Amino acid sequence: MATPTNTGTATRTNVQKASLAVGAVFLLVGVLGFVPGITGNYDQLHFAGHHSEALLLGLFQVSALHNIVHLLFGVAGIVLARTASGARSFLLYGGIIYLVLFVYGLVIPQDTAGNFVPVNGADNILHLLLGVGMVALALVLTKGHAKARA
Repeated sequence: MATPTNTGTATRTNVQKASLAVGAVFLLVGVLGFVPGITGNYDQLHFAGHHSEALLLGLFQVSALHNIVHLLFGVAGIVLARTASGARSFLLYGGIIYLVLFVYGLVIPQDTAGNFVPVNGADNILHLLLGVGMVALALVLTKGHAKARA
């Protein structure tokens, strides 16, 4: 629950802080995906598709579209952190999206047009961890807080 401070602004709830932090990390990852050196094989970065051989941190296959999605996810996390219910929604539904991406990454062949984001094995593991982590944050940080669910 937000409480007023001496400056007249409200303090952030833990779920809002988590949404801000997750959003900031997504923004950072989105920007780093466009930085040569941090993204290996940068000269092979494509807009979309499995032909993009650019690797963020040498592990995670990225494309311009993939990086843009990270940037948009980051903005969403920061904007939705303005309210506890928005922050919870971002973490919960964003986590579900990442769990769906995890399953999608498992079932699509990596060398087909269906792998348009693109994703590789490292991305799949990261998507699973992000999905579970974001859903857990949403549920644990709002447990017993009826206002956060309204």
